Formats: sequence, structure tokens, C-alpha cells
Amino acid sequence: MQLGALRTVFAAIFLFSIGFRSIKTIKGKEWKWVTISAFVGTFIPAFLFAFAETEIDSGITSILNSLTPLITFILGVLLFSIRFSKNQLLGVVIGLIGSVGLIWEGSIINPDQNYGYAFLVIIATFGYGINVNIIKRHLQHISPMAIANGNFVVLIIPALIVLYFSNFFNLDIISDLDVQTSIMYMAILAVVGTGIAKLMFNKLIQISTPVFASSVTYTMPIIALVWGLWDGEKFSVYQLLASCIIIFGVYLTNKNR
Repeated sequence: MQLGALRTVFAAIFLFSIGFRSIKTIKGKEWKWVTISAFVGTFIPAFLFAFAETEIDSGITSILNSLTPLITFILGVLLFSIRFSKNQLLGVVIGLIGSVGLIWEGSIINPDQNYGYAFLVIIATFGYGINVNIIKRHLQHISPMAIANGNFVVLIIPALIVLYFSNFFNLDIISDLDVQTSIMYMAILAVVGTGIAKLMFNKLIQISTPVFASSVTYTMPIIALVWGLWDGEKFSVYQLLASCIIIFGVYLTNKNR
């Protein structure tokens, strides 16, 4: 709870410091979509990932996060009337088969980990999928800076409330080196992984399609697996195969792009 809340607070401080005035460009009727985007695309996933990684490895988490383009496509078809081809439908099925295989194999080689938590990551990808489609459909004409700052104007108070009730302020921040180190890394995560990344991602959505934009998650498993293996996480050949199946499914979904 502290991780999700503090990440949001740090990201808000960073974005407010560089572009708070941009929120003036958001009109009254647009705040509804900015608010929904804030919660499903930032706030809720931050907590879901934090909880998920108490039980499953970061490499597995990142691979499951690569389902985001598939989920974005499914939601686009169901909720936003996006047309689809047979290849795209096949890609969705293949990707989902790969994710089931990944979770199944992970539960075998890591029996001490609760792979039910993997579904928290999948729920987060649904939030990302909704967010991408909302930005493309309803916030296309608003600058990425305004969308990002609008998101955190909405989230800063809920984040501070969660942070207060998480007993964060009872920690020994002044003299506990472990706490200080954790806060430093959370600040890096918030500024780089949330603040800067959100600005770039919002821009990418506006200049491309929702499914293409969400396809940046292709590269995440590669980076996260390297970090995970370096950190001593287990990863089997069968999980590699399942990961390739997921990525192939996402490729089919985006083939015509």
C-alpha cells in the first residue's frame, strides 16, 4: 500500500513541478474521462503490481504485462467498436494460451509462490487497455502534459489518504537506512517509470493507434527478465516457450500495423 501510494505522490510532485499550468486546457466535460483514465491507467495498477510482486517474480510479471496489447484490442472491439480481422482474433487466442502456460509452468517451478497473484497483473492490463482507448477516443486533442497532470490532480488526495492509513508516517525515515534506500528507489520509479514514461506514452497513443501504442510492452519482458535472472529469479525453458507464444500472439494482433 505504501509503495502504490508513495509512487503516485512522487510522480504527482514531479509532474506538477514541470507542467501544472497545462491543466487549464482541460474542459469541464473532459474531466470525467481524465478521472477514469487516472484510476484505471495509473492508480489501481500501481497497487495491483505492488501486491502481485509480493508473491511472483518480476520477470513473470513483466511477461504477463505484455498481454496489454491483446487486452487493448479486445476492449477496443467490445467497447469502442474497433474492427478486427481473423488474424487478430487468432492472435488473441494464441496470446491467452501462452499466458495460461506461463502461469501454469511458473506454479510448478516455484511451488512456494502463489501464482493466483498473477491474475492481479492481468486485471491491471485491463485497466491499461481501457486507459489507452479512452485517451485515443476522448482525449486525443489534449496535450500529453495536460492529461498526465490532470490524472495526478485527481489522484494526489486519494494517494495521500492511503499513505496516511498505511502507517508510512510511523516509519523511522530519519535514521533507518533501509527505509531511506526504499524511498530513493520509489522516487526513481515514480519519476522515470511513471512521470516521464506517462508523458511519452500519452504522446505515442495520440500519434498512433491504441493497440500499436500498447505494444511497447513487447520489450518489457526482455529488460525485466535480465534484471530478474541477475537477481536470482528462476525461469525455465518452458516459460521461455510460453513467453514466445504470448509475443507471437501479440504480433499477429498487430501484423497489419
